[in-house]
Amino acid sequence: MGRKSPMGLYAARKLKRKRQKFRWSQWRYKVKMLRIKEKYDPLEGAPQARGIVLQKVGIEARQPNSAIRKCVRVQLVKNGKVVTAFLPGDGALNYVDEHDEVIIEGIGGRKGRSFGDLPGVRYKVIKVNGVSLEAILMGKKEKPTR
Repeated sequence: MGRKSPMGLYAARKLKRKRQKFRWSQWRYKVKMLRIKEKYDPLEGAPQARGIVLQKVGIEARQPNSAIRKCVRVQLVKNGKVVTAFLPGDGALNYVDEHDEVIIEGIGGRKGRSFGDLPGVRYKVIKVNGVSLEAILMGKKEKPTR
């Protein structure tokens, strides 16, 4: 009867190589090693990115919800790609204007896919003109005019 794993005093190298080989069946490892995210992601693998607001858009929520979620179209500074970013918070749309500089990040949710009832929206706005959107909404800071 053969064993499925080598055992014994000199088995470490074999065990290590075997483990490396089988890691390729894990999709997270494969994506990381082949740098797939950096190739297709507009942020190019970075956690956050800076961009310029092109326009404000209202996106209808998916069924069974019924709402118009406030979002902005943002052109990224680093590569010129245009993405849609969600504006979290009550009345956030009033503090963001066209041609403002914003910082966006991933919205969380399904491994880089869209979040919740927002179709096609993968990012959210966290800063406007260098000031936290949360601080502006709470009234702790004012949005600087450029």
